[in-house]
This record gives sequence, structure tokens and C-alpha cells, in this order.
Amino acid sequence: MPLPDLIHTEADLDDVLTQPRPALAEFMRSLASPLIVLGAGGKMGPTLAVLAKRAAQEAGTGLDVIAVSRFSNPASRDWLEARGVRTLVCDVLDRSSLDVLPDTQNLIYLVGVKFGTAQNPALTWAANTLAPAHVAERFPGARIVALSTGNVYPFVPVAGGGTQEDEPLTPLGEYANAAVARERLFDYFSRQNGVRVALIRLNYAVELRYGVLVDLARKVWAGEEIDVANGFLNCIWQGDANDMILRALPLATAPTSAWNLTRPGPLRVRNAASRFGELLGKTPVFVGKEADTALLNNPEKLCSVLGPPPMPLETIFRWTAHWVKIGGRDLRKPTHFEVRDGKY
Repeated sequence: MPLPDLIHTEADLDDVLTQPRPALAEFMRSLASPLIVLGAGGKMGPTLAVLAKRAAQEAGTGLDVIAVSRFSNPASRDWLEARGVRTLVCDVLDRSSLDVLPDTQNLIYLVGVKFGTAQNPALTWAANTLAPAHVAERFPGARIVALSTGNVYPFVPVAGGGTQEDEPLTPLGEYANAAVARERLFDYFSRQNGVRVALIRLNYAVELRYGVLVDLARKVWAGEEIDVANGFLNCIWQGDANDMILRALPLATAPTSAWNLTRPGPLRVRNAASRFGELLGKTPVFVGKEADTALLNNPEKLCSVLGPPPMPLETIFRWTAHWVKIGGRDLRKPTHFEVRDGKY
């Protein structure tokens, strides 16, 4: 399916985000029902679940995809059900709540808390430690792809090519350390009980309603200052990220294995903002001085197995600039990519 030149509506955006590629449809033939997507009510979960369902339909498998969340927003649940995804309500902080879920061989784990950590650190630690323990105990025979974050790494020299998976986890800030704890809990149960887990350390999924590129484009459009102290970043189109998360299920191992997920190569903030300036007819306003370190991942290991993310960066820029210009919906969830002290 050819990519549109521009995206004008949320319906069109969701269609692009959930359009499966042949490799994913082929992979879906290997899965037995049900596929559970846990934590499916967040930013990535709804489109990931629908992507999985559409891929299964294209493969003709009839795979049952179950999206699980507290679903504090009923509209999200309705949207999923209308697209053939079954939904179940569950609070993973309540161990007994998991008993309503069917057994599965394949589970995508998207549960986590980041923003608001400074205001409620207790919730962050509970969500990032109790929840994985509950899930690992409930699904000892499943392959689990557990979403983690590149924040588990420290800042590294920009010229170094990004952090690889075998480097020490010595991050800055309470959220990042809670994310390390989430990984350690999965690894504990993996070693104790043989639970197979692939830890996916994601750096900045983007689409048109949120993400680092939207943040930059909106600042350029509004004439706001752009702090370039944190001058380099990684990002990946959310449709590519969801595709690779699903296809990572065979990579789940006991003990756990870790995999960086992002577009190869760092993106310079100044260059990205300048490109948005060209597309939007605005002149970016820069402040600060670029540091020689940044939070950067090297995704070479995962790309060598699953292939590199195919969405062209220039297409994402063009879509994002147009979306901002027409006043497209914004989830109002800034990434705070400028943060260098770990305080979210």
C-alpha cells in the first residue's frame, strides 16, 4: 500500500499506523490464540493491538487479539472493539485481577508510568515493579515482549554511536531507576521460573499526535524557544515500532534478553527544527549550547534480526509539519526531551 503524500484526519492516521506489512502478516500465522496486549490503553497500545488484528486478518488466521487495560477512557475501548479487538478490564497492580485473563503463549507488555514521577514516585515504582512481578507469576509459560526504555542507560558521548545492550545500566533520575527495576523483576522471574522475556528498550516512538518531532514542530510553529542543550536524540515511527515489537516475540528468552529499538543513527535537534522551519515557513529560535553527551541507543542488534524500520524520516517530517499547520489533534503529552536531570 503506497504511503499518502499528506495525512489530513485521525482516521487516515490510524489507518496508516495499523496497516500491516507482509512480514508481520506472515509472522502472525505462527501464533496461537489468544495474543494478549497488556497495558493497551496507552499511547501505543491501541494501534499496536489493531495492527496485530489486521495482520492476522490479512494472514487469514482468525487470531484472537485481546487488549487489556483499566480503560479509564471508554472511547479507547470502543475504538478497539469496533476494529475486531476483544477487550478486557484489568488492573495489573491487583494480582487477583489477572485471574480474569485467559492463558496465553504470547503476551505484549506495555505497562509503565513515566510522567508525573516527581509528583507521585510511589505510583511509578509500584507500576514498574509490582506489575511485572504479577504478570510473570500469572503467565509463566508465555513468551513476553516487555516494553522498556532507553532511559535505563546513562548519557553517552554523541560521537560514540549510541549505547549497546550489554553496557551497564546506570541512569539518572527516579523514573529511569524504576525502569531498571522493572527489567530486574522480569529477569528475576525469568531466571527463577524460566519465563521467556525480550526487553525492548525503546527510544521515542513518534506519530502525529505526540512525540519528540511533534514537540519540535509545535515549538517552531509557535515561535517558542528550543533548548538545544540536549542536542541529539533517537526516534522511530510508531507504526514501525509496533511492527517490530510484535515480531520480537521469538526473541524472548530465559534468562531475559535486551534489545534496543529506535531508528539507526542520532538525529540532531537543531537540524530537525531547521527542517520544520523550512516546511512551516518559520525561523526556529534556538537557545542553549549543545552538550557533548545525549541519551542515545544503538539498535544494530535488533535491526540485524528484524530489518531496519522502513518509514522514511523525510515523510515523517512532512506529515508532522502539515499536521501541525492544519491544527491536527495533540494528545498534550510532551516528551520533555530537553530534560537532562532525569526529573519527569
